[in-house]
Amino acid sequence: MDSEPRTPLEIHLVSAPDSPEFARFARALTRSSVVALDAEWKPVRRPQSAFPTVALLQLACRPAAAEEPAAVFLLDLSSVPLPSVWELLRDVLASPDVLKLGFRFKQDLIYLSSTFCAQGCDPGFDRVEPYIDIMGVHNILRQKQSGRKIAKVSKSLAAICEEILGYSLSKELQCSDWSQRPLTEEQKEYAARDALCLLEIFSVFQAKIINKGNCLNGDVVLHSDHMNLGLKEILKESETCSAIVRIKSFEALHIVRTTTAEFPHGIVTVDEASFRSSFRSTEPMNKALLLVVRRYGEKILLKESDRRPKASKKKGRKRSSLNSVSKEKRETFDEWEGPAPWDISTGGDGCPKFLCDVMVEGLAKHLRCVGIDAAIPHSKKPEPRELIAQAHKEKRVLLTRDAKLLKHEYLLHNQIYRVKSLLKNEQLLEVIEAFQLKISEDDLMSRCTKCNGRFIQKPLSTEEAVEAAKGFQRIPSCLFDKNLEFWQCMDCNQLYWEGTQYHNAVQKFIDVCKLNE
Repeated sequence: MDSEPRTPLEIHLVSAPDSPEFARFARALTRSSVVALDAEWKPVRRPQSAFPTVALLQLACRPAAAEEPAAVFLLDLSSVPLPSVWELLRDVLASPDVLKLGFRFKQDLIYLSSTFCAQGCDPGFDRVEPYIDIMGVHNILRQKQSGRKIAKVSKSLAAICEEILGYSLSKELQCSDWSQRPLTEEQKEYAARDALCLLEIFSVFQAKIINKGNCLNGDVVLHSDHMNLGLKEILKESETCSAIVRIKSFEALHIVRTTTAEFPHGIVTVDEASFRSSFRSTEPMNKALLLVVRRYGEKILLKESDRRPKASKKKGRKRSSLNSVSKEKRETFDEWEGPAPWDISTGGDGCPKFLCDVMVEGLAKHLRCVGIDAAIPHSKKPEPRELIAQAHKEKRVLLTRDAKLLKHEYLLHNQIYRVKSLLKNEQLLEVIEAFQLKISEDDLMSRCTKCNGRFIQKPLSTEEAVEAAKGFQRIPSCLFDKNLEFWQCMDCNQLYWEGTQYHNAVQKFIDVCKLNE
């Protein structure tokens, strides 16, 4: 069932320096005022002596010209000779005319720099400036919404995306092998979405913090009539004098750049000219974006210590008899033996119920999509005793990928199962097979993927759905004349409708679970 519609994707895979896509990519970087960055690499299971090799770099580009659409470029670093893109990327990462967006991008930059250094592009990359982290954007929006200073929180990109944009960002393919070629269409879309959502979140942020384009949290804005005056005349005005003299020295550069943007043939200082000459020709930021950068922009600088992989620290603690579970015993726990707590022979109700810990939280949504009761922990970072208590109380089987939890098997007899697969589709099939679950087409999309609740017995009309959604959820107006049926969760009141995404999801799980065979 559908949620909010998402921005259409324009994806360009760049895999050769002499390709049309490469030329389009290079041109886009010179015409973009905002570039969102993300990187993918083959996941590693334990600390390594060298950093992972970045296999794919995603760049979502927002052109300086507002009428041009954003585009996402997937730079295939396993195919493109790295020296052919090194200078281009280095210039973009440090260009004062391009705002870079990321989500905890420092680690990506470290791996990216290491990957290029290994191919002779020394010293790699050492800075990203100006830069805004989407985690910080989320906290600023929360603070502005509440109207008071609140504690900062750390959320996943998927959670931030759902909160700000109203749609769920799938992370199913995050741990796939990004070094394998060719990339699947699902991998391409996943990678592109990860970068594009950063642009979408920033657009929401930019719209909310600018008040009619004239002020930004009380900052002084130089209007076009100010541009016709010299600095001496501006300082004569009592309103702006005190504010102007408080501007930091590096912000003076922004004033010069704003002036030259208003008058392209204006005077440019020697320092400004030499500063720009080290970068490729790019279009300057508009005044609104320049104000955002001046107020919220930061930078990422890599130190020499960042370029060295940190050795793992192994503590030589004495292992208690409780913790020293033998390898043979762990392997036994990996296989389900039953009976399950819902088994009728043991007094259960016959309805399978699972508790998915934080390591397999995505599996919970997949189980809900096929009609299986799948809960998640009550708290975000539960202790083992909390998981055990919840599983016992609700008579659920605890699903996990954490081998350490297996030591509690003596407390969770026949109530714990270690999931071996990495991808959610494979995890779903593994659980269905291990517990011999019966899945039918009628069960698909019969639970709320948000909270695990059941839907109302009868669907709502469009008018009833609009009334039920007031002050709670926005229903796109494009659905009003489509005569759709709406369903509401009885627990969290979330509304769903049988649109295109619903039918695509049904078909997906028919294929995954092989219900048409």
